[in-house]
Amino acid sequence: MSTKTLLGFDFGKKRIGVAVGQSITGTASPIGIVNITRNRPDWEKIRQLVRDWRPDALVVGIPLNMDGTPQPMTRAAEKFSRQLQGQFHLPVYGMDERLSSFEAGNRAGREMPVDAVAAQVILESWLNEHRDGTASCRENTDT
Repeated sequence: MSTKTLLGFDFGKKRIGVAVGQSITGTASPIGIVNITRNRPDWEKIRQLVRDWRPDALVVGIPLNMDGTPQPMTRAAEKFSRQLQGQFHLPVYGMDERLSSFEAGNRAGREMPVDAVAAQVILESWLNEHRDGTASCRENTDT
């Protein structure tokens, strides 16, 4: 199996946490945040991250209620996923992010924003689900 690099995103109203990971070890590292101003992500910063890391795919956390139903942020995260796919023409996968903020709060230290650590949790969860090399995940192109 070839090594694949992925960028993971934890979408929020004010900022987006970002992490980078790779498929061989199934690990990810938080790399920072992207600010949202007037309901628009800093697309230039995202473009720079994509140029720097050259990911094979992108993973976006999809917020759901504990019972699996959509919540107000679900549509916004799905829209962001479609925008990523449109801008970069890379596969974009959605990942259920329930409890990722809780886990991120337990992991986060002073040196990295909790949003970036949440992106790490989301990306590691996705990598663990797809560790056997199958690409049975759905791209977020129909949301």
